[in-house]
Amino acid sequence: MSARKVKEKKGPDEYPKALLAQFYKTMSTIRSFEKKVEEKFLAGEIPGFVHLYIGEEAVATGVISNLSREDLIQSTHRGHGHTIAKGADLKRMMAEIFGKKEGCCKGKGGSMHIADLGVGMLGANGVVGGGFNIATGAALAIKMQGKDNVSVVFFGDGASNRGTFHEAANMAAVWDLPVLFVCENNQYASTTPYRTTTSVDDIADRAAGYGMPGVIVDGNDVFAVYEEARKLIERARRGEGPALLECKTYRVKGHFVGDPEQYRTKEEVNKVCESNDPIDRFECTVLDGKLFSREELDGIKASAVKEVEEALEFARNAAEPEVSQLFADVYA
Repeated sequence: MSARKVKEKKGPDEYPKALLAQFYKTMSTIRSFEKKVEEKFLAGEIPGFVHLYIGEEAVATGVISNLSREDLIQSTHRGHGHTIAKGADLKRMMAEIFGKKEGCCKGKGGSMHIADLGVGMLGANGVVGGGFNIATGAALAIKMQGKDNVSVVFFGDGASNRGTFHEAANMAAVWDLPVLFVCENNQYASTTPYRTTTSVDDIADRAAGYGMPGVIVDGNDVFAVYEEARKLIERARRGEGPALLECKTYRVKGHFVGDPEQYRTKEEVNKVCESNDPIDRFECTVLDGKLFSREELDGIKASAVKEVEEALEFARNAAEPEVSQLFADVYA
């Protein structure tokens, strides 16, 4: 049984304007945040490593726009976009990346381990494939408590080859758990093209092995992502079990900031940036449909940039963690 490939979707004029504005604000905020993080990391202001989400904004935005604050998500090492889309405070996020005690995790998690339970963000995860069982466990808790919430786990194409994916998918299917597996197929598992290490052309085809729906969408089209995620999330809320949504997208930046990217050409990256950028595509769609003016879009983007600048200022002025707290919050 092959995964279903989505070819039709609602027209942009069928969406409330407020929702369209939300799409654009979220994508613009993620892009602005990531560009600022890249800039400050290269300037030596940010410790550790950072993995940017640039080019994949439509996935987090489209999926998470269907979730409530009480719904839960589990992220990856490339998790800033998911965290922003779920509604985490930008100032505390930036402070966490800067290693400050006002950060979401008191500055102890950094870029790859941001969590905010207050908005249902269970955490980013530096371990590839580390989020599957956490999200599936969260879905089991939801079911046992008799709630109608859902759990969503984001993962890359490379993580679909990890044993934890198959373990979690099987358990979720056997117990009809309300979990949505969202594969962000950005074409590269670290430095490896996914087609060289993955046995199927479409990762969503693997859903058939567990008796769950598998759906493939254009991950750079926020409308397509939103619509298909909505259907699968509503299905999970009704108690009909898990599903796998594969979003075909592209990782514009290297695996990490500073990656020499010897595994692909600049021409390949530039071609995608010029023809398939998710934010540019959204702008063209709503401008061509006369749903927004250029001035309206510029205003939304300016608001996003301003909020990111305020977050940066907060992080720079935040206090460093005390040495006495080095072993606090360590449980093993």
